[in-house]
Amino acid sequence: MQWRQDCQAAEAFAPVGPPPHPTYDVYAVIDAALAEDAGDFGDITTLSTVPEGTQATATFLAKAAGVLAGSWVAHAVFARVDPAVQLQWLKKDGDLVQAGQIIAEASGSARSILVAERVALNFMQRMSGIASLTRQMVLAVQGTRATVLETRKTVPGLRLLDKWAVLIGGGQNHRIGLYDMVMIKDNHIAAAGGIAAAVEGAEAYMRGLGIQRPLEVETRTLDELREVLAILDAAGNCGGASDGGSSGGSSGGSSGGSMITRVMLDNMTRKSSGAPGGLDVSTLHQAMALIGDRKVETEASGNVTLETVRVIAETGVQFISCGALTHSVTALDISLNIQTQ
Repeated sequence: MQWRQDCQAAEAFAPVGPPPHPTYDVYAVIDAALAEDAGDFGDITTLSTVPEGTQATATFLAKAAGVLAGSWVAHAVFARVDPAVQLQWLKKDGDLVQAGQIIAEASGSARSILVAERVALNFMQRMSGIASLTRQMVLAVQGTRATVLETRKTVPGLRLLDKWAVLIGGGQNHRIGLYDMVMIKDNHIAAAGGIAAAVEGAEAYMRGLGIQRPLEVETRTLDELREVLAILDAAGNCGGASDGGSSGGSSGGSSGGSMITRVMLDNMTRKSSGAPGGLDVSTLHQAMALIGDRKVETEASGNVTLETVRVIAETGVQFISCGALTHSVTALDISLNIQTQ
């Protein structure tokens, strides 16, 4: 897609590009946001108060410390509104910015700058908030083998931007959508008639279509974990551990072994004021001991916060998924200040 080609050509904006997606179009998302703002009359405040032809300069100012993300998207917003507006970026995605630092400078039509302002800031502030929290969590688990992931708990329509911000913050992506990983959760298990039936159905489906996707099974108790481990053991312990993320990896034993690549240990922690980090992870430790050296990835989920992520990581899990990275993130405070020429 054109937006992806344009983004890849602008390497100065971000240390990492957006995650892959077969149909997502950021330009369409930007256009929808601008159309939502414009309504049927356009910016009546700007049109009525700012004379046509007025030129202006503007500065993007960080009002709080954090990790910058979304500069390419913000730049694209201005380009969609008025390609003649010039932007100079003094910081790039992934940079740590401090309160009071200038992030970028814009110059051009005052009307165009005012029309683009809020939409550009909305994208950049949200993405920067996600990147900032991700960076904090990544730093919190340093020295362990744990990798921080987000989930699909994203704002509808902003999925790829939310997940891109996680990459900029130093995390990795979980599955992008419903198409790139088989993820058997509690409701699938209930509807299928049990863990074994759900796994058998998933494996038969992939073999029948000749496709390879990572296969993850959610477990909520040690007994459910034992069921998954029994499936792996019956298949000769051939669950193929992939290299993480959502769109790569092996489908496991496509020639007879289990296709299970990862087991999720969901909510196997509980809040406890007397425990390190305020979290009792004894059940999670038991789960990791049960898994032992089997060839399957491990993912912990539930009760994951900046305060608890370290103690979860110290259990030895490979992945920690955190919905809060995207579903309740605090936007980074960034403003745009304009001066007419």
